[in-house]
Amino acid sequence: MRYVSTRGEAPALGFEETMLTGLARDGGLYVPETIPQLSAAEITALAGQPYEDIAFRVMRPYLGDSFGDDEFAGIIAGAYQSFGHEARAPLVQLGPNHFLLELFHGPTLAFKDFAMQLIGQLFQSALERRGERVTIVGATSGDTGSAAIEAFRGLDAVDVVILFPDGRVSEVQRRQMTTPDDANVHAVALEGDFDDCQAALKAMFNDFAFRDRVRLAAVNSINWARVLAQVVYYFSSATALGAPHRPVSFTVPTGNFGDIFAGYIARQMGLPIEKLVIATNQNDILHRTIATGEHVKAGVTPSISPSMDIQVSSNFERALFDAYGREGGAVGQLMQELAEKGGFPVSQGALETLREIYASGRASEEETSEAIRAYHRRTGEVLCPHSAIGVHVAEAHLNEATPMITLATAHPAKFPDAVEAATGHRPPLPARMASLYERNERVIKAINDLPALEALIEERIAR
Repeated sequence: MRYVSTRGEAPALGFEETMLTGLARDGGLYVPETIPQLSAAEITALAGQPYEDIAFRVMRPYLGDSFGDDEFAGIIAGAYQSFGHEARAPLVQLGPNHFLLELFHGPTLAFKDFAMQLIGQLFQSALERRGERVTIVGATSGDTGSAAIEAFRGLDAVDVVILFPDGRVSEVQRRQMTTPDDANVHAVALEGDFDDCQAALKAMFNDFAFRDRVRLAAVNSINWARVLAQVVYYFSSATALGAPHRPVSFTVPTGNFGDIFAGYIARQMGLPIEKLVIATNQNDILHRTIATGEHVKAGVTPSISPSMDIQVSSNFERALFDAYGREGGAVGQLMQELAEKGGFPVSQGALETLREIYASGRASEEETSEAIRAYHRRTGEVLCPHSAIGVHVAEAHLNEATPMITLATAHPAKFPDAVEAATGHRPPLPARMASLYERNERVIKAINDLPALEALIEERIAR
């Protein structure tokens, strides 16, 4: 199994190098050279199996000879042992043919735990074997950072530095990043929005001298291993509802496109997904792209769903790569136009390809709050604002023939103010996190200046 860059100029790599490298040296994102296929019989055999077994069968073809079978099975077992639900990703029925996939039972109460807990184990195993140490720098709109810190805190072979937009994450998200006291954890509150954090991260990867000096690695969704881990719960949920003997659809609240791109990979592997529905908040560049064919930044407006306050969706580049027939040069040109002009038109052929796979919708702040209120009243289910956007958009795409699975991406207690405003009830944190508000915070304030950020990181990891 080899991996190639979406911009076509970086060398092809095996799985382990792809995982440890993160962003390709030509600025592109790594994708599999070919997509492994699962037969209908193999997919059928996943139904009713433990989540860990499904994870092994879905991900194993992508690893090549990077990890042995027993080693990988042990890594998977370690990754999910701290989850608070035996099913790991349980389904809850919201209404006729509409199901909620609860992805918030991990240690930081967000879907990012499914990938990050696995990556932490994969990194530690690979780095111990190689006798190496790396510096992980991540950019987060809220959930990725806390999940990365939880996965890598205290590990000997890794320093982890997380950039988050100062004042633009929820208090729970911030405290999950700033309260761990492990020496290898560094939480940095950067002035600006998430796109500024993400731009700084990409700039560090493109500064090859700095990248090599600190052995820079990434666990943002630009890292292929993140996407791969998320493919698993598409299979676990779809087979629970009868796939491959009947198709299913998914609605995915998404800002950075990684979670819904994982659904596309599942579809390419043979899972009969009828439609993947992109659900966005008011920062709706992805919805506007599918609707109009124009991918144009329009500024970031803070919202009650901060993890989706994004205008530069990194993983959309992976979708464009396939939509443009895997022409790396064409994708590189589009990304240059996005950086220099703030957007680009999608070609008619590529747009038709995207529309065959993806539908889209958006929810306003008022519609998000109403969805939280309505579903709490009708079903007793308490939704975080991101999950509420998903169910609101899903309503327009429900039909009698195909089950719809909406991804619930975070626990409502991560966004208590928005939930309380909508329902009148403040969702409590799970017992294992009850002391979060009492813990001391450690945070580094930083200006949005690349040389200053790089100097700060080198100073911190040298301690």
